[in-house]
Formats: sequence, C-alpha cells, structure tokens
Amino acid sequence: MELLLANCIHIKGNIKRNRMKYNILWMRRDLRLEDNAALYRALKAELPVQPIFIFDTNILDKLTDEKDGRVTFLHDTVTELDQKLQGKGSSLQVYYGDPVEVMKTLSADDDLQAIYTNKDYERYAINRDEKVAKIFTAKGKEFKSYKDQVIFEYDEVTKDDGLPYTVFTPYKRKWMAKLESRMKTPMDVSYYFKSYPTEKYFKNLKATNATEIPTLKAMGFQRSDLDMPTKTVAQGIIKEYDKQRNFPAIEGTSRLGLHFRFGTISIREKARKAQQLNETFLSELVWRDFYSMILQHFPHVETDSFREKYDYIEWRDSESDFKAWCEGKTGYPIVDAGMRELNSTGHMHNRVRMIVASFLTKHLLINWRKGERYFAEKLLDYDLASNSGGWQWAAGCGTDAAPYFRVFNPYTQADKFDRHRKYIKKWVPEVDTDDYVEAIVEHKFARERCLEAYKSGLAKADS
Repeated sequence: MELLLANCIHIKGNIKRNRMKYNILWMRRDLRLEDNAALYRALKAELPVQPIFIFDTNILDKLTDEKDGRVTFLHDTVTELDQKLQGKGSSLQVYYGDPVEVMKTLSADDDLQAIYTNKDYERYAINRDEKVAKIFTAKGKEFKSYKDQVIFEYDEVTKDDGLPYTVFTPYKRKWMAKLESRMKTPMDVSYYFKSYPTEKYFKNLKATNATEIPTLKAMGFQRSDLDMPTKTVAQGIIKEYDKQRNFPAIEGTSRLGLHFRFGTISIREKARKAQQLNETFLSELVWRDFYSMILQHFPHVETDSFREKYDYIEWRDSESDFKAWCEGKTGYPIVDAGMRELNSTGHMHNRVRMIVASFLTKHLLINWRKGERYFAEKLLDYDLASNSGGWQWAAGCGTDAAPYFRVFNPYTQADKFDRHRKYIKKWVPEVDTDDYVEAIVEHKFARERCLEAYKSGLAKADS
C-alpha cells in the first residue's frame, strides 16, 4: 500500500506542476507497444496517453511459490516496457495493490478523461473491469475496452442460429470463413489479421518522469531461476510443426504460450505467419480462440465440468497416488518424465500434457480439478481457458472431449512418440534400473476400473 500511495502522490505532484487533460492506457495481458489495439485507439484520440500497470494483489496473494516464474517474467517485462517508454519520453506508471482501489484514487484526478484497455475474458477480470467502469462512468469519464488477445471473440463465430459451437471442427470451418471475409475489408474497418500501426502515433504518449517500480522482494517474491522461453521461434519449427509437434525429445513446438498469456507478442502477427507457413500451427491458435469462446459462453467451466452429468462420477482422489503423480513417481516412464519436466522447468510438452492428464483422471480416477489446479500452479504458460479446456477434454467431461472410454495407454504412447526413449531418459535417468519405482497401478486393471466408474456415474446422472 505504501508503494501505491507513493506513486499516487508522485502523479498528483506532476499534475500540480503541469496540469493537462489526458487518457490512461491500462496494460494487463497486452505488455507490448507494437500492434496493440487499445494503445492504438488511445494514441489516435486527441489527448496524451499515460500507460499504467498494476501488480494485482488479488492475484499475487494467492500464489504459493515465492519464486513463481511468472512473477519474475512479469516483473522483467514491465521493467523492459518502462525502459522502452522512457526512450520515447514517457514512462510506465506502475502500482501494487487492488486495481479497484488504485482506480478509485486515479479517478479523482479531474484531468483524467478516459481509460483505454484491452479485454480480459476470465470471470475475475470481467467483474473487476465492471467495478472500475462504474467508478469512472459515475464521474463522467469513459472506460473503453478492445479485443486484442484473440482473433475472434465469443459472439463473432457462432452457428447460423446465433448459438455457440461446442464442437471444434465446425467452429474452425466458420472461423476460417469469417477470417477470409474479414481480410477483404478495408484496414480502417478490420484489424483481424493486420497490424495496428501504433508506432505512427508514439508522439502522443504523455511526457512523464519515471517512477520506482516495486521490487520482487517488496511484493513478497524472489527471482526465479527458471529459463524463460524466447519470443523468437525458428521459422523451421513452424514450417515442420505438423510433422514434429508430437515428439517431446525434439524441439518441435513454439513454446510461445507464456508470451500469448501476457501479450508480449501479438496473436495477429503469429496467426499471419502461421497462415503462410503451417495450417496445423494455425489450428492451434484456433483452438485457443475456441476455448476462450467456451469460457465466455459457459463461465461455469472455470471450476465445473462442461458436461454436468460427469460430476456424478465418484473420484478416488487418493492423496498418495496424487502425490506420486505430482512428483513423477508413478512407475509409468512417459508420465513421470512429463511431471518432472514440469516441476523442473515450468513447461511440459503438449503431447505429454494429454498423456499425464489422461493418466491422472482415468488410470488413477482422480478429479480433473486437482490436476488442473496443479498445472495452474506450475505452468509458466498457464491460461485458464485453455488449461480448463484441455483437462476436461482429457477427462471426457468437456466440450468436444475425448470419449470417456478412450483411455491412453502410456506404454504405447511412449512407443509411438518417444521410441528411442530420449525424452524419458532425460527426465527419468533411473528408468530400466532397480532404482525406478514400480507402477502404482496395472494398466488393464486401471482401464477397467475407469470404464466402470464412468459408466456408473453417467447412469446415476441419467436416472
């Protein structure tokens, strides 16, 4: 709170010395100056633009790891962004606290006319923005938000009757058709695939002095030693994505999820490149829009099953089995490799994510919510919509999910996607020795137990 007050006092001091009407750009999941929808709209308005960022204590206070890699990444990104703005004669005003309380303080400034921001579609963010909008509109100020982190929002790709899609393939067909149509419109009408030329208007940034950014220590965190994925991806990875993406031992995926999560890269830029280089990679971006759309239309998927009748399944929820899964000690090499990779790096290969999720929910009959929460704590690229969607797909309870009777065989998955055991041996060096743990459950028994539990739960739901 002292940091918050100090920054507010600094701003009030500036106001007294140089009173000038201005607008605010509130940056959240759009931490870049290039191709930024809200920044572009703000810069094109008539008033100077002051970018701000808030370290949200409502989110930070819930994190349990003081070396959380996402906080380190966020802090470094905010610092870099401030330095870029200083190079343009402006600065990023940074706060630490409850965003609603910060905005109450800022709204008291008569010279502030409007807030520009890019939309966030998670329930907490929607509720937060509604509160902030009420604060500003009550004072006769504007709250303007724009689409930036997806290509299409929830109401832009729907069935002919206006209802949302719940199956991916027809959604993708409509998505692609919509994109082709939008690309034919003039630039001033649609930026669906084009880049917002923010650099043309940087002169409209508000001239302000730099302010102190709260340190990690001041916020209760320490610097993480995890390696952060780069924003630069070799063109060859995208070109060969469809051929290499399923093999965890090779560098065949982009690892851009962290940058999409915080908006350090533009979804439009990567979608343009994907369209030119590899349709399968573009499909992954469509999946991202799809799960975002599902979350917007069906907000209950944040915590509950999309298919409610799957909540009748009686999960075992064995704490010892869950602990073994978390630690990568299940006795199933491909599963253990994935979990150890996650715990060590904050990353897990996409194919392996499906394998370990299927194993937890179907081999161990542990509630998908526990796995989803564990991923939420560990993944650098954690995104609520995609994480919930992926876990419910694996558990069979989500939209367009794998049928419940599809139970991945971890052995055949390893044979198919890690034939030479390079990935497994990297993360489970003791595999094939007496030091490796025995399997905590036999595959055939686990599969039969899973099918019986699912059948019984669904029958109970239908009765």
